[in-house]
Amino acid sequence: MRTNPFSDTLQFLIGQQPDQLVLGVFGWLLLALFWALLIGSIAIAVRNWQADPAQRTAAHVWTWIARTMMGAMWFQGALWKLPFPQSPGFAHWTGQIAEHAAFDWHRALAAEVMLPLLPLFQAVAFLGEMSFAICLMLGFAVRLSSLLAVGFVVQLWLGLYRVDFEWPWLFWFMIFTLGWFIVHRAGRSLGLDALLLREKRLAPQAARWHALVS
Repeated sequence: MRTNPFSDTLQFLIGQQPDQLVLGVFGWLLLALFWALLIGSIAIAVRNWQADPAQRTAAHVWTWIARTMMGAMWFQGALWKLPFPQSPGFAHWTGQIAEHAAFDWHRALAAEVMLPLLPLFQAVAFLGEMSFAICLMLGFAVRLSSLLAVGFVVQLWLGLYRVDFEWPWLFWFMIFTLGWFIVHRAGRSLGLDALLLREKRLAPQAARWHALVS
């Protein structure tokens, strides 16, 4: 149950939210991963700030904050896809898609494919959201990860479109933000993408691929 944004944030940061507590030891491992990503994001930002005067602008700092916060959102959202093999929360919301999706084909897909194969789709959803979190928080391959995340959000928008208490515009705000990350190459704002491009740490073939997805 939510109380207020400050206490809820604190509870998440110390691993005391219900979604974390039900996971036992694995919950603590995920908490350690989150802190590693957060500290890593800060360390990468500091390294970029020190090495490149062009990064020392309000626009780059704000982009870094927005990207890191969006990554944290995906990380927290991934937690209720646990535990494996079947999470009650994921089963509930997949059932909502089967009942309330905007189009018949989407409802049929959820009812006839996703629900019978729920453990598989749950694993895919968890790994997808966790990969978005990692890439956004560290600022790595942000254009590619944001593009994939847009597809993920579009599926949620259409899947939950007829749920009365869902606000469809909420999903579009996420899409707009992710689209902004794509257009403005947000990983190059105090992120690992900027670090790799500047310091040329990748092999030539990998560098060409990275230039496309960052």
